Amino acid sequence: MTHSTLWSPGPHHDDLMMQYTVGEDRLIDQKLLRWDVLGSLGHIEGLHHSGLLSATDWRRLRAGLRAALKAIDQGTLTVSDRYEDGHSAIEDWITGRLGTVGGRVHTGRSRNDQVACAIRLYAKDSLLHRQTLAIDLVSRLLDFAGKYRRAVWPGYTHQRRAMPSSAGVWASALAEGILTTAESVESLWNRLDRSPLGTGAGYGVPLPLVRESAMKALGFGGLDHSVGSTQLSRGKLEAAIVFWCSDVAHDLSRLASDVILLSASEYGLLELPAELATGSSIMPHKRNPDLFELTRARAAEVDGHLMTVLQLKSKLTGGYHRDFQLLKEPLFRALDRTGEMLAMMVHVIPHLGVDVVRAKNSLASDVVSTDEVMRRVEAGTPFRTAYREVAAEISRGVSFPVPPVSDILRRRQSTGGAGNLALGILRKRLTTVARWNRREQGRFGGALRRLSGSRIGRKGTVVR
Repeated sequence: MTHSTLWSPGPHHDDLMMQYTVGEDRLIDQKLLRWDVLGSLGHIEGLHHSGLLSATDWRRLRAGLRAALKAIDQGTLTVSDRYEDGHSAIEDWITGRLGTVGGRVHTGRSRNDQVACAIRLYAKDSLLHRQTLAIDLVSRLLDFAGKYRRAVWPGYTHQRRAMPSSAGVWASALAEGILTTAESVESLWNRLDRSPLGTGAGYGVPLPLVRESAMKALGFGGLDHSVGSTQLSRGKLEAAIVFWCSDVAHDLSRLASDVILLSASEYGLLELPAELATGSSIMPHKRNPDLFELTRARAAEVDGHLMTVLQLKSKLTGGYHRDFQLLKEPLFRALDRTGEMLAMMVHVIPHLGVDVVRAKNSLASDVVSTDEVMRRVEAGTPFRTAYREVAAEISRGVSFPVPPVSDILRRRQSTGGAGNLALGILRKRLTTVARWNRREQGRFGGALRRLSGSRIGRKGTVVR
C-alpha cells in the first residue's frame, strides 16, 4: 500500500515498518483532527503577519482550512489508511484542492510544533469543560449539604463508628476537595496556555517568524520562549494534565466508595433510588450500585494512564523522540474517563437521599462518648482526667444518653463543623473559579471562533 507521509519524497516504504511505527495513530489522530486544522489556521495568520504568505495565498488557505473543518464535521475528511497520521491527511486534503498554494501551509513548521499545538488546543478545551463539570458537581454537593444539614449520623474512622457527624459534613467535605482540584486548573493553565508554534523540531526555524502573531490568533496567553522548551515539555505537560485527572478521579472514587458503603442495608444511611441501581440475573431483591463501582474502576484506569505517561517521558534526552507519539492515547483516555465520571456524578447526586430517622438512630452511647468527655472539660475537669473517667465508665458498661439533634449541632459551631457548615464561604470560592472559567472560555473560544469564521460546532467543544 502507498502511504502519504510528510517526511519522505517518495512512497517506497516497508509496509511492516509503516504498520509498526504508525500503530493506532490514525484512529487517535481522528480525535485531534479539528484541533490540527485550527492550529494551521493560527499558523497561517503568523505566516501572513511575518510577510511569508501573500494576502491572496493567506485568504485561499484560510478558506480551504475552514472548509476542512466543515469536512471533518461532515465525516468526509478522515485519517484513512492512505495516511501516516492526521497531519498528512489534512495537508493532502488542502493541496488536493488548492494545489501549490496548499503546499505553503507547512512553511516554517515541523510536525513537532504542529502536534504540540494541536494537543495544547485540545487539552485547553478539555480541561475547561471538565472544570465546568467539576464546578457543577461542587454546586450539587453543596445543595445536598444544605438540604441535609441537620441529618446527623456517625462519622467513621478505621471503618468504625467514631463521633457524631452529618450528611452535611460529608457532602461539604467532598465538595471542598473537588473545588480545590477545580481551582488548581488555573495554575496548570499557566503552563498549558503557551504557543509552541515557531519552535520547529526544537531548534527554531531559519525564517523571520513573528511567533506572537500565531500565538494571539489561537488565543494563547504566551509563548514557549526557548525554541528548545517545547520538546522538553512533551510528556511533562501531559503528565501534569493526567495528574489533575487522577486527582479528580480520586475524589470521585472516594465519593463512590462512600455511597456504596453507606447505602448498603447494613448501614442504610444513604438512599440510592431504584432507577440508578442495577439488578441481579439470579437474585430478584438486589439493587446494586454498579455506576459507583465502575466509577472506582474508571479512577483506577486514570491512574494507569498517568503511570504510562510518566514512564514514557522518563529517561529521555533532550530534543524530539518518537516515543512522544504514544503520549496521546493515555492523555485522551484519561481526559475522556474524567469527563465521563464527572458527568455521571453531576447527574446522580441530586437523586441521592438520606434516611434521616435511621441516621439519627445510628448514634449510640459509644458514638457520643467524646461529647461526654468535652462536656466534663467545659465543666472544669482537665481533658486527660475526663478522658480516663469516661473510658473507665465505658469499660464498666455505663451508657451515655444521645443528646437531641439540636444539642449535637449546637456543640459543633466552629467554622465547617456540623452545626456551622459555612457553605457560603465555599460558594464564594465556587463563584470565583466559575468566573475564571467563563473568562477563559470567552478568550479562548472567541479566538477560535474568529479563526474558524463561525461556531466551531457541536464536536468542537469550546462553544457549548
